[in-house]
Amino acid sequence: MGAVGRYPDGMRYPILFTGANKAMVVLGIIPRQAYVDLSSTDITVRMGWAFRAVIPRAAVMAAEHDDGRVTGWGVHGWRGTWLVNGSADGLVRLDIDPPVKARTAMVPVRLRTLRVSLADPTAFLADLAA
Repeated sequence: MGAVGRYPDGMRYPILFTGANKAMVVLGIIPRQAYVDLSSTDITVRMGWAFRAVIPRAAVMAAEHDDGRVTGWGVHGWRGTWLVNGSADGLVRLDIDPPVKARTAMVPVRLRTLRVSLADPTAFLADLAA
């Protein structure tokens, strides 16, 4: 599937929503507003009103497929590790140093590790590595 849009300086990768998680629209989290934009300098992550982060590409120390356990859907985190997902599938993990500022439900948080579900995690990781 890959990226769904090309921009003057980047590509957009939709966050994956599966099954009953599509019902997050009731909370105002709609798939078209849930994405990861990859530019030559930054990674912008949006989950509607619930999460926003801009991560400099230079701050990404590691990026890989994530087969770790998922116990919730939406936006969850603690102590710098945040899960932004609409599915337990397609997870990617980004380790970030130095940590960056993010916002969840308008509250500022620190982001050291991001786990995000993507419709095409392999394409995102390949493009990030390029």
